[in-house]
Amino acid sequence: MTIRVVIVDDQALVRAGFRMVLDSQSDLTVVGEAIDGADALRVLDRIEADVVVMDIRMPTMDGVEATRRICAGRPGSTPRVLVLTTFDTESDAFAALQAGASGFLLKSVPPEELLAAIRVVAEGDSVVAPPITRRLLERFAGQLGPGPTGNPRLTQLTEREREILLLVAQGLSNAEIAARVHVAEATVKTHVGRILAKLQLRDRVQAVVLAYESGLVTPGG
Repeated sequence: MTIRVVIVDDQALVRAGFRMVLDSQSDLTVVGEAIDGADALRVLDRIEADVVVMDIRMPTMDGVEATRRICAGRPGSTPRVLVLTTFDTESDAFAALQAGASGFLLKSVPPEELLAAIRVVAEGDSVVAPPITRRLLERFAGQLGPGPTGNPRLTQLTEREREILLLVAQGLSNAEIAARVHVAEATVKTHVGRILAKLQLRDRVQAVVLAYESGLVTPGG
């Protein structure tokens, strides 16, 4: 299977560099480029993509707003968004993840890390390490909204699934959760998949956001 990628960046040299790296891989192909978020939406109206590699700070429409509109749903299949930025700021990372991005990386990452991230995102997972997710959400939890009022969507989960979601939201990996609840790692992965399906979430990052929004987890808790 070939992963179709759209590159969104306002710098032509950056787009060319990414294209060269991606097109060197047999399982990746660049199917489109865009110079800003608004242009990205127009491109995605014309072509189908699996992953959008998105810059954040661009003119006309920034990457966060473009990510929000892409992840809100568009005709046909919805691509997943991997945000790449020059700026190492927690506020940018949080804004991108809250908008629906499936990953957040710096442009300075080695090419092999970028390639691995695109493949992971295309498979439906997240490339944001759990400890980073936890640090971001704990710092910005005040921006999340509803607070500890609960969320009726969580009533769909079994007791074990709520337990797994709580541990995911606390920043534990599947292996760490498996050790904590004394089950196989594959079993944890199955539980996480069911949680995402029941709650209609794209990946574990969105599951963490929902856990904080609903008050299932609070900063430091």
